[in-house]
Amino acid sequence: MEEAAATPAVGISQEDQAEIVGIYQQLARAEAKLVGPDGRTEVLPGNLHAFLCRILSHLKAGHSVTILQSNAPLTTMEASRMLGMSRQFFVGLLEQGEIPFHKVGTHRRVYVRDLLAYKGKRDAARRAGLAELARAEFDEGLYER
Repeated sequence: MEEAAATPAVGISQEDQAEIVGIYQQLARAEAKLVGPDGRTEVLPGNLHAFLCRILSHLKAGHSVTILQSNAPLTTMEASRMLGMSRQFFVGLLEQGEIPFHKVGTHRRVYVRDLLAYKGKRDAARRAGLAELARAEFDEGLYER
């Protein structure tokens, strides 16, 4: 079998090295821009660019994306749908003080931030409960059967 001939390393001139460093520096300072159909551009802050890239990746993966303001008020029907529960059960949580709400006339309203805080606590409690159950079953040897 023939051995492959080693390709000699090619040196890069000082001028080329300086040009490469300059290009990298320009890329590091580059700002993301939004270009409208009319050609007008708006510079985007880095955190907004990262946020938009994240949204695009979710959409490309086929996931749905909803953007809500944290202080947007929701009806009890909208909020209960977001949590995947009946409206009646949701109203019970409100009346028990589990989720803050306010009234507009006689109608209850919940801010998105309060709903998401409740959902986060609920989901964390569920995960902890499942982890504890799995740990107990493992300790009893049920996973080995």
